[in-house]
Parts: sequence; C-alpha cells; structure tokens
Amino acid sequence: MEVDSILKFLDNKAILVTGAGFLAKIFAEKVLRSQPDVKKVYLLLRAPDDYSALQRLQNEVIGKDLFKILKQKMGAKFNTFIQEKVSVVPGDITCQDLAIKDSKLKEELWREVDVIVNLAATTNFDERYDVSLTVNTFGAKYVLEFAKKCARLEVFVQVSTAYVSGETAGFIKERLYFMGETLNGRKGLDVKVEKKLVEEKLDELQVMGATTETIKISMRDMGLERARHWGWPNVYVFTKALGEMVLLHEKGDVPLVIIRPTMVTSTLKEPFPGWVEGIRTIDSLVVAYGKGRLPCFLGDPGSIADMIPADMVVNSIIVAAMVHANQPGNPRIYQIGSSVKNPASLASLHEMAYEYFKRHPWINKDGKPVIVGHVRVLGSMDSFKRYITLHYLLPLKVLEIANIALCQYFKGTLTEQTKKINKVMRLIEIYRPYLFFKGIYDDSNSEKLRMAAKERGLETDIFFFDPKALNWEDYFINTHLPGLVKHVFK
Repeated sequence: MEVDSILKFLDNKAILVTGAGFLAKIFAEKVLRSQPDVKKVYLLLRAPDDYSALQRLQNEVIGKDLFKILKQKMGAKFNTFIQEKVSVVPGDITCQDLAIKDSKLKEELWREVDVIVNLAATTNFDERYDVSLTVNTFGAKYVLEFAKKCARLEVFVQVSTAYVSGETAGFIKERLYFMGETLNGRKGLDVKVEKKLVEEKLDELQVMGATTETIKISMRDMGLERARHWGWPNVYVFTKALGEMVLLHEKGDVPLVIIRPTMVTSTLKEPFPGWVEGIRTIDSLVVAYGKGRLPCFLGDPGSIADMIPADMVVNSIIVAAMVHANQPGNPRIYQIGSSVKNPASLASLHEMAYEYFKRHPWINKDGKPVIVGHVRVLGSMDSFKRYITLHYLLPLKVLEIANIALCQYFKGTLTEQTKKINKVMRLIEIYRPYLFFKGIYDDSNSEKLRMAAKERGLETDIFFFDPKALNWEDYFINTHLPGLVKHVFK
C-alpha cells in the first residue's frame, strides 16, 4: 500500500464501471459522494446510441432515490457536477471493444482509464444459456481485452459471486478456479466447446422452425443441463465461474481482483439505510411471506443465510482496488459475506420477518392488513412435493374430472394453474441447493484486507465492510424490511 488514503487513491482517478445494476449504481454514487475530486466515472450502459444511453442514465441511475443525499450535498450544483464527473458510454460488454462506436470516446477511455470495475451481469438463475454464457463469461473476456488496451490501467476488479462454489459444503476457501476445473471432477470442460454447443443448438432450432418461446425454453433447459453436467446447480453460478476461469487464464500482466459477495441485501448505512432495488434472492421469500402468499417454507431452518449489505460490498471493492493497484501477480480472491464472522440462520430470518409484519402488516389492494403467522416448514423435497400434490394438484384434478369452472380461489383456467404450479416446482428445484446450503464462506483474505486498512490508518469509517458490526435483528426489523416495503413491495 503505497498510498496512505483511499480518498487520495480515488482523487483524479478515471474509473470505468460496466452495467447499471444494483451494485453498479451504489458504487458510482459512493465514489462521487465520498470523493468529488474523482476525475471521471465512465458508466458503460447497453444502448444503441448516445441519446438512449443518456435516457438510461437519467431514468435508471441519477433519477433514483439513491442519489438524493448527493443531490442535497451538491444543491444547485448537482447537474453541473454530474455533467463534469459522469460520462455515459453507449456499448455492450458482449462485443469486441465493448461495442463502443465513437472512436474518439474509445481512444479517450484507452488513454484515461485507471480503474475498471466489471459489474455487468445477468443474475437470473434460470437464464437462457446463450444469454448467460455471452454476458457472464464472454462479457468478462471482452472487458479484459478492453482493459489490456488501457495505457494507465492500475487495476481490474471483477465482481463475481461466492456461489461459484456450487453446492460445496463445509468451509469454502477463497481460492482460484482454473480453466477446465469442474465441481464434480468430470473432465473436458472447455469454454469454446460450450459456445459451439450453444451455436449448434440455436442453428438446429432455427432449421426446425422453432417459435421464439420454444427457443427460449430450450435455451433455459440447456443452461440448467450444462451447469449440472459439470457440477454447478444453475446457469448463473456456472457461467460466472467460467468467467473467472477465462480472466485467470488470459489476464497477462493486468492486476486482477475478484470480489465474491454472498447474498447482497439492502444498504446498511450509505447513502442511507435500507435502499434496495428489485427482489434479490432471499427477499423473494420475504415478499411472498409479507403479502400472505407463502403457505409453507421449504428448507433447513438451521441453514445459514449468508448475507451482506450492498454498501459493504461496494466498500470492499474500493478498498481492494486501492490495495492491489499496480500489482500484476496472481489475482486475489475476496469472499464478502457474514457466515464466518456473524452467521444468521434461516429460522432467525423467519422469526424477524414474523415480528416485523406482525407489527407492520402489509395493506393489500383491498385496503385490508395481511395477517401473518408462522409458516409450515417442510424439511425435504419429498415433503414439499406431497404438500403441493395434496393442496394444489389434487384439487385441480378434481375440478378437471368434474368439468367444473374454477372457483375464485384458483383465479384462472386449469391450464394456467398447472403452468403456474410447474413454474413454482422448477424454481424450487433451482433454488433448492440454497435452501439446504451447508457451506460456510471463508473470508480470511477479506479479514486481512480489513486489518491492513485499519493498521495503515485508512478511512475504515468511510469504507467499512466488517460483518461483525451487524446486528441482524436491528438491521432486518429497522432497516432491511422497511426498505423492502418502501422500495420493492407493490
């Protein structure tokens, strides 16, 4: 650490951020608010032209509540500040040179960029294989190729996921995944072969005259099948693991840091507590529960829900970028989570959700409060299937045999209800590994990073990411759940 201040490190830096997702927005806001003397934050947004990119910047980034603290801080100077410090880059990480058409802008980036943070990804567990492979694996490759052309580049930060470990149980170390490595020991994994298989399948479907919906379903099925063939539970974590392998294999002299967060939740403190966007992993259960739509819970109540607030993840990215700037050796892996230092069980989350919604019931569209209770816990897939059969499939079958119109309880045709149940069963099967997860994520490197920052007197109060500081009950009841209700419930 040659620089004795994180704020000094950010001073006069040009940072390229890919994507406009949840973490990308929080990262950009944190840099701009904490270090207004940053030279430039370039935001690469998928868009066909400058106008479309600017519209996305205004509607999906700057226009969000997330930026209200910065707006208050800047006052009348806010718009001028954004114009000076933020440059939107229309492009696409799935193409060479990131599909940047403006040659002058492209050359400016190659000349000026000091730090690249790759946050662009598709996080859908049931994504089409062609989409997930293109974005999460080859997207990372194209960003790396672009990074190699940046004359001033000090560090490349790849934001991955801790769950590249798949269903690994026990103590999961912060280790690299090398090209061709699989989780089930099967030999022959090759990124180029996977891409070729996708292309051949798409060609086959085109020749058959398959509909758009058929192609979509086939690509989703293929993603799940290929992931499980090599030992991963879903296409998201599989293609993110492949992305890590590609970066490690092709990095050359580029200083590379890989950040692997666990389940990312709403902000703990900054820019204000409880900001969240979209339904994220465990929150899908919380939303269903709060709205009275979770009749049962599938999973092991004793399993650890490894969560980490989004602002802590962003702070870890910034600190790691500073520490590893201009260090081209082996990349360092940082697993950012709470299961070692401050674990929370699924049972405790259920209890906290019960306490919150008992005190603050959700008001439904009819203006009536939704009364919640303790849901029935089903401890295996077999018990879940029996529950679904008894409470949903059998009533539907009876109605079908009797040729009776569906009662208001079911609200839809038999075909529609069967599709809904099949969709639920597929989602449960995809999420099953995390409902019975037995892994604990080692964060030794992350702890060393925290300690090194503290010993050097860096601004650990500004760039905090210590999970020991979390009081889960206070965070969930007073921050996370109110944030979900405000920003996500509809």
